[in-house]
Amino acid sequence: MENIVFGIGIAALTGALATVAGAAEDTESNIGSQGDPNSQVQLAPQMGFLHRIFNKAVAGEPPAYGLWCALGAGLAWAFMAMQINAVLAIVLGSVIAVFVQGVYATTAYLGRTASLKKFGQPVYVDILKSMTTVTMAHAFVAIFCTVTLCYLMNAALGHPFPLPLLGLLWGIALGAAGSAVGNPYYGKERQYQNQKFGAGVPISASGNIVRYAEAGERNSLDNGFFTAKLGGPASGVCFGLIVFLELWRTILFEKIGAGWGAIIVGVLMILVFTIIDRYIEVWARKTYGPYAKPEEASS
Repeated sequence: MENIVFGIGIAALTGALATVAGAAEDTESNIGSQGDPNSQVQLAPQMGFLHRIFNKAVAGEPPAYGLWCALGAGLAWAFMAMQINAVLAIVLGSVIAVFVQGVYATTAYLGRTASLKKFGQPVYVDILKSMTTVTMAHAFVAIFCTVTLCYLMNAALGHPFPLPLLGLLWGIALGAAGSAVGNPYYGKERQYQNQKFGAGVPISASGNIVRYAEAGERNSLDNGFFTAKLGGPASGVCFGLIVFLELWRTILFEKIGAGWGAIIVGVLMILVFTIIDRYIEVWARKTYGPYAKPEEASS
């Protein structure tokens, strides 16, 4: 019983770390315009819409965060093998991984913008200097929290996978959560505030992203403020639930049926969430219906 209580406590702690990591990851990726919405940022200059958005995407969020978290976890693992304190080792590993992320962001922004030279898109040095440091700060939080939860799984719960492999797997999961949950807020709700809500993005509006903020031209910090309110917390809750529920079912049911108990509970959880999601989708469609023109809605 004592081991179960301890395990649930670790699961709760890792879930909290994952929530913070998810929120920081989505905010970082949207400030850097990484992931699916970046296609419209890349397309904008080709359609004649110059902008001041930090455009650093080369890979999607899952492989990018898989790399950074694996690097941070691998370095932390190596430092701990050198008899360095675990907390200090995780911090040092995360810091070095963040420097790699900063190099990645800088070269990606310069390379992508240089490819748009014939469309007149300039390289804004102030954007490069200010946004790179901001994305690095958010990336550090995401990487540090992810490596820490991987260490807790390894050291406290006795997970058989080595720390670098756990960092790779959960880094990919972290990026996937931010990409699936947080991107729509940035892509549709932020980039296309000039389109009527619920109308989608017509082909004629491709690349015509919102380029002006409340005061002056919009930059990626404006996107960060927006993401921190909506997409970031949503991504954090998503990733936190994934980590907590994964560990919760494993701790409670792994010893039942030589591990099959945990697998069966996992399948049942997926079915329950699928039914809930379907119910919410059908309810929303019946309640709000398809998008209607203003004159139709008023009548």
